[in-house]
Amino acid sequence: MAKDYTGSPKPHHLETKRKRLIWILAVSGLCILFYVLGAWQSTNSAPSTQSGVWERVGCQDGSPDHDHRKEEENPDLSSSSPSSATSSVMSSTPLDFESHHQLEVNSSEESQTFPPCDKSYTEYTPCQDPSRGRKFDRKFLKYRERHCPDKEELLRCLIPAPPNYKTPFKWPQSRDYAWYANIPHKHLSVEKANQNWIQLEGDRFKFPGGGTMFPNGADAYIDDINELIPLSNGDIRTALDTGCGVASWGAYLLKRNIIAMSFAPRDTHEAQVWFALERGVPAMIGVMGSQRLPYPARAFDMAHCSRCLIPWYDYGGLYLIEVDRVLRPGGYWILSGPPIRWKKYWRGWERSQEDLKQEQDSIEDVAKHLCWKKVIEKEDLAVWQKPINHVECIKSRAIYHTPPMCKSDNAEAAWYKDMEACISPLPEVSNKDEVAGGALEKWPERAFATPPRISVGSVPGITSEKFREDNEVWKVRVANYRQVVAPLGQGQYRNVMDMNAFLGGFAAALAKYPVWVMNVVPAKLDPDTLGIIYERGFIGTYHDWCEAFSTYPRTYDLIHADGVFSIYQDRCDITDILLEMDRILRPEGTVIFRDAVEVLVKIKSISDGMRWESRILDHESGPFNPQKILVAVKNYWTAEAKE
Repeated sequence: MAKDYTGSPKPHHLETKRKRLIWILAVSGLCILFYVLGAWQSTNSAPSTQSGVWERVGCQDGSPDHDHRKEEENPDLSSSSPSSATSSVMSSTPLDFESHHQLEVNSSEESQTFPPCDKSYTEYTPCQDPSRGRKFDRKFLKYRERHCPDKEELLRCLIPAPPNYKTPFKWPQSRDYAWYANIPHKHLSVEKANQNWIQLEGDRFKFPGGGTMFPNGADAYIDDINELIPLSNGDIRTALDTGCGVASWGAYLLKRNIIAMSFAPRDTHEAQVWFALERGVPAMIGVMGSQRLPYPARAFDMAHCSRCLIPWYDYGGLYLIEVDRVLRPGGYWILSGPPIRWKKYWRGWERSQEDLKQEQDSIEDVAKHLCWKKVIEKEDLAVWQKPINHVECIKSRAIYHTPPMCKSDNAEAAWYKDMEACISPLPEVSNKDEVAGGALEKWPERAFATPPRISVGSVPGITSEKFREDNEVWKVRVANYRQVVAPLGQGQYRNVMDMNAFLGGFAAALAKYPVWVMNVVPAKLDPDTLGIIYERGFIGTYHDWCEAFSTYPRTYDLIHADGVFSIYQDRCDITDILLEMDRILRPEGTVIFRDAVEVLVKIKSISDGMRWESRILDHESGPFNPQKILVAVKNYWTAEAKE
């Protein structure tokens, strides 16, 4: 026992009080210190209003009518004439971690200024480069699949915007208009003039909503579909449009609360997917070739082909088998165009009646072997429905030997995975009336209801409680993002990408905003959560960020990277990932990084040479959280115009 100055023992309760008093004084001193530091930080680096915050990260102004891009006094439009949105960036002192946090991260570039690429690269798509694709086999359209450059071929320069590039129209006006200067391709406006795909009107394109099989507009065409299957009761939320053209079908489904993943190859129809993304419509470059589509099994409520020219009956029905894999139990497949209604159109299609009848008979036969039910064929439309389970389908293999049920196949595997001529089996059920894998809630309840994949425990480590906690976390985070990224709350951003989407909480928290989110789940990463995201009513894709994404340059307004670089820092050079992000980010677009301080310091040191303005911010929970946030804004600059 402790003794006082007289040598007498101290009572135990006095000793306890003394220790408690010392502890309280120490904590009080620390609190005062942190209060003073916090006040200093607020004064120097945390503006009190949204506009003040955003002015410092570089996106003040942003009025759709503010066209600072023409710069008529300087027709060469280079980086020497940045907009007001980025000229006053970072006026305050950012959090400085560089002297205290050093980490070896896989990067070949440090404190380097990246030059602009040649203006011939303004439309560069690294993994769908036509010149590289021509080296590959045309069978199964392999030459139009992903073929990425080798490491020594990777560009170490910044893809420029074309001269006179303008900020795209705001949604929903953007659905119908796009600037010609941003995508200077007139080919489709001439080739498809009588089908109302696209029209050139002065300095802009107009998109009337037409298509090859719906020249009167996608709205009327969707009304026709709605008479055949229910599109308005919330049962159908996710759709797949194969060979989408300029994605008019997907564009007009959005007002019915149906979101479509539209894809088409980079082919002779110049920039069709690019036109979709420029207008704020979800799309990506893709093709029905030799490999599975980069989506999970049981993902889509509905799939669609409108004269998409895919040979559904070839190769043992291989492509229809792939549609079956990605369709949900009870999902619909809609076909219009050849061979449907061939008795009326055969002359215009310049094909014989016998040929078209044989094609339709072949499609009907493949669908029957997949256990699909033909719902209806009316005028230009035919609709089939996938069964809700495989109880009867497994029994039918005694009659239909092809295609067989896949044996040891992982139906979710879809990254560089060859298609197989076998039926991906649905999860087992206890009776013939049960929906395989579990029934989904209607939209919009589906967004926050516990997904069946979680309820049945098919995704290791993901529980209902973890799902609910994740939703709450992202509500707080997105509320903070709105304060930091003002254009998000002002409706100036439309196309959003989440590079590491996990359970889709970020997309769910953004559901009330006029945006859509491309939810990316890193390929071959455990746990595989993309199926959960689709069950919530959102869309996304698998991707390996050591390679370029399947999109055109300047197609996303906001990119979100939560822990991405911690995942990839030992797999590939993070400089290449940052340059790819720059390629797909629009001028004056924003990137939000969330990661450990050491990683963010490294990212900032590289991105400072990419014409980005950035600053590191504290975590929402305060300065003691080791995870920080880096907000970066891409400056406006373009390739020089021809003299």
